[in-house]
Amino acid sequence: MAPDSRLSASPAKSGWRAWDASERRVQGCAMPVPSTLLLLFTYLTYLVLGTCVFWVLESPAAHDSSKRFQSDKWALLRNFTCLDGQALDSLIRGIIEAYKNGDIVLGNTTSMGRWEFVGSFFFSVSTITTIGYGNLSPRTMAARLFCIFFALVGIPLNLVVLNRLGHCMQQAVHRCARRLGGAWKDPAKARWLAGSSALLSGLLLFLLLPPLLFNHMEGWTYVEGFYFSFVTLSTVGFGDYVIGMNPSRNYPLWYQNTVSLWILFGMAWLALIIKLILSLLEAPRESYSCYPQSSKGNFKPRSWSQGLDEEAGPHSPQPSCSPEGQHPEPSTQVSCCGKDS
Repeated sequence: MAPDSRLSASPAKSGWRAWDASERRVQGCAMPVPSTLLLLFTYLTYLVLGTCVFWVLESPAAHDSSKRFQSDKWALLRNFTCLDGQALDSLIRGIIEAYKNGDIVLGNTTSMGRWEFVGSFFFSVSTITTIGYGNLSPRTMAARLFCIFFALVGIPLNLVVLNRLGHCMQQAVHRCARRLGGAWKDPAKARWLAGSSALLSGLLLFLLLPPLLFNHMEGWTYVEGFYFSFVTLSTVGFGDYVIGMNPSRNYPLWYQNTVSLWILFGMAWLALIIKLILSLLEAPRESYSCYPQSSKGNFKPRSWSQGLDEEAGPHSPQPSCSPEGQHPEPSTQVSCCGKDS
C-alpha cells in the first residue's frame, strides 16, 4: 500500500485495530476459571479456619463475662436499694465494659452472640479486609496472638482475591464492549456504554440497594445506610454504624453472612471503579497522536498504529510524538502538530 493511502486510512478502522489489540492483551492475561474458583475456595476456607479459632478462643470468655455481669447486676440490686455516687459509677463502668464484650444489659438476655460462629465470621471478614470497625476485639491473649498471624496471611490473600475479582469484572466489561463494538463498528461508543453500565449496575447493587436492607434490619434511615455502605466498602470503617448491634432486634443467621459477601464483591467493584477513574485521569497526558505535514502544506491526522507502519518504511515524514511504548485508546487521543525539520 502506498504511503498516501496509508495516511488516508479510515480513523475508525485504525481505532478498531487499537481496541482489538488492547482486547487481545486483556485476553492474553486472562485467568482460567478453575484457578479462580480454587482461589475463592482457599479464601473461604481460610476465613472459616479463622472463624473457628476465634470462636473457640473467645466464646468461653464471652460466656463467663456474661455470667459474671449478670451475677454482679442482681447482687447489686438485692443489696442496694439506694445507690450512692461510687456505686453508681461502678455500675456505669460495668455496663460499658459489658457492652464492649457483647453483653446485653437489658432484660434477662445475657449475650448478643458476637463471638458465636456468625459473629466470629464477620469479625474475620472485617479483619482481613482491614475495615476494623473497632466495636469488637479479642480479649484473650491467645486470640490476640492468633489475630496477628491471621491478619499477616489474610490481608495479602484478601488483596489477591480482590484483584482477581476485579480482573474478572474488567474482563466482563471488555467482552461486552467488544460485542457492542463489533455490532456498531464504533469501539469508543461501545466502551463508553459498557463502562457506564458497569458503573450503574455496581452503584445499584452495592450502594443504592443495600441501604434498604439496613433500613429494614437495623432501623437506620436510607442516608445512614448509604453512609455505612460507602464507609465499609472504602475500608474507612469508622465504627459509628455497625450491623447486628441493636439488642432489641432479632437478626437471622443469613444476615451477617450475606453482608460479608457483599463486602467482598463490593470492595472489588469499588477498587475497579477507582482504577478506571485513575486511568481516565492519566489517559489525556499519555495518549495522543500526531499530525504529519503533507507535501502540499495541509495537515492530516495519523494514528499510532499508522505511525508505526510508516516508521518501518523507507520514507518517513517524521517520527511519531506519542510516548514510547504506549498505545493510546481511540477515544482518548489528543492531537498535536508536527514541525518541519
